[in-house]
Amino acid sequence: MNRLHDPAHYTFASDNYSGVHPRILAALNTANGGSVAAYGDDIYTQTLQHKLCELFGHQARAFPMFNGTGANVTALQALVPRCGAVICAESAHINVDEGVAPEHMGGIKLLSVKTPDGKLTPALVATQMLNQGIVHHPQARLVYISQPTEYGTCYRIDEIQALADYCHQHEMKLYVDGARLANAVVSLNTDVKTMITDTGVDMLNLGGTKNGLLQAECLISLCDEASTVLPYLRKSNAQLSSKMRFISAQFLAWFEQDLWLQLARHSNSQAQRLAQALTSIETITITQPVEANAVFARLPAAARQQLHQHYHFYDWDQTQGEVRWMTSFDTLPEHVDQFIMAIKQACNTL
Repeated sequence: MNRLHDPAHYTFASDNYSGVHPRILAALNTANGGSVAAYGDDIYTQTLQHKLCELFGHQARAFPMFNGTGANVTALQALVPRCGAVICAESAHINVDEGVAPEHMGGIKLLSVKTPDGKLTPALVATQMLNQGIVHHPQARLVYISQPTEYGTCYRIDEIQALADYCHQHEMKLYVDGARLANAVVSLNTDVKTMITDTGVDMLNLGGTKNGLLQAECLISLCDEASTVLPYLRKSNAQLSSKMRFISAQFLAWFEQDLWLQLARHSNSQAQRLAQALTSIETITITQPVEANAVFARLPAAARQQLHQHYHFYDWDQTQGEVRWMTSFDTLPEHVDQFIMAIKQACNTL
């Protein structure tokens, strides 16, 4: 097949635009060939289960899946009873960027809370707990957070602990959407057991697609009750891969020599490189702390329009002139430097 795109073209729209790391492609080739058991009964998926127990603890149960939306819907169904509802930030991925999948596919009521930085706190969660026990109102049974948030901000360990404690005190579960979890782990200089298992998180989606993998996510259940029903919910939600070895093999290669953390550390560093250069431009205001691989900024409308002619990125809040610029594992320093020059030119600072 002939290549249909220009590999030299680079955008700052999303880490979903990135390719697949060469070591992951090599792992797919290694896992190829011969007859291997299907639907997760293969040696690669079994080995992945052992690896995730090493990382998260012996109670962890792994459920590889195709994509983040499917994983989120499956997790919500596993953790929330039919009479229950999910509390999330107003900016949460399940509330903004997954269509009506949680409601339509999952049958889940979402109770959203406005936050300044995408992060929930027990106090904010409590604002949606006023109607507990009233039969006419949905009953909150789960708190959903993403790590990092949609604003690129990271929950500190004590913040996750506080949310987990609050949830369990009120007979709720805590679910973490970790589509970019590796970026948060390296940002906070910690490990996943400290961040997830030790704080009391009940379930995690460990995302790989945004960090060098090819369409690969993995639900990790730390809740025995949910682990029992997840195999059936995964099938019901069309997330059970027949050739699961190819998803599991990607994760195994990802974990080797901490490749997943190396890739996240690089993408974070490129976001820092971009943000630091923007501080010298008077017409640009960085609107959120740059803690992972996202830079949120406000700039003049004319500058945004000029940049859009050459670069694809998202206007996050057009009413405020706010944009989001994302970096990835394959963002090179020269990509960032060229973009900085284009921003300065658009802002007439050259």
